[in-house]
Amino acid sequence: MNQKSFIVETIGRLDKVLTDKINQSRNQVEQLIKEGLVSINGKVVTKTGYKLSIGDRVEYSFKEPIPKDKVVVDFDVDIIYEDDVMMVVNKPSGLVVHPAPSVKEATLVDWLIQKGISLSTISGEERHCIVHRIDKETTGALVIAKTNEAHQKLSLQLQDKSMGRYYLALVDYPLKDSGIVEKPIGRNRKNRLKMDIVSEGKYAKSAFYKIAKSDANVELVAVKLFTGRTHQIRVHLNS
Repeated sequence: MNQKSFIVETIGRLDKVLTDKINQSRNQVEQLIKEGLVSINGKVVTKTGYKLSIGDRVEYSFKEPIPKDKVVVDFDVDIIYEDDVMMVVNKPSGLVVHPAPSVKEATLVDWLIQKGISLSTISGEERHCIVHRIDKETTGALVIAKTNEAHQKLSLQLQDKSMGRYYLALVDYPLKDSGIVEKPIGRNRKNRLKMDIVSEGKYAKSAFYKIAKSDANVELVAVKLFTGRTHQIRVHLNS
């Protein structure tokens, strides 16, 4: 494991201080802590709310990917851009981004591993290298981090909005006007497999811009995501 450390300069909760220090999401940092990958002054700490003091030495590391049974990868993916620390691929429709217990077919991560591409390990063994996701049926550019340092910096760009996510969508129910939708998204109360607008859901914001409309009443819409919730575009369009 690649272990790093720093000296605490400001008192505060372990999860908050570590999140600010390594530029990762709070959820990713909480996962590191709970898995015993963070120690304070040489002692492993698994409590996310542990109170840090000035001068404490914090050490943390990221898990290396665990080898798994090979899956058949019988497809290829176009590479839009690549350098030593990152790459951008054009994910085709129908391809799942990363493995999950419910996913039986080969994924984009499986393709990357088969290609022997160096991948970051920050997001865990199933989602390592994945800076952001797009739905299985969506085609689009996906950013891949090859190193943990690149992953941290790319994630920060998403958080501070210096990196944007833009989509084109064809809708068969034309929008009345261009505009911004800010509605919380969560699981449907009656169907847990479906995402919906729910009051207790997570904050979500999307911008829609009307581009063109066909004689068949199909409209081309540009979309900008300010947040990245599951099925966000579909849910906000449907609202």
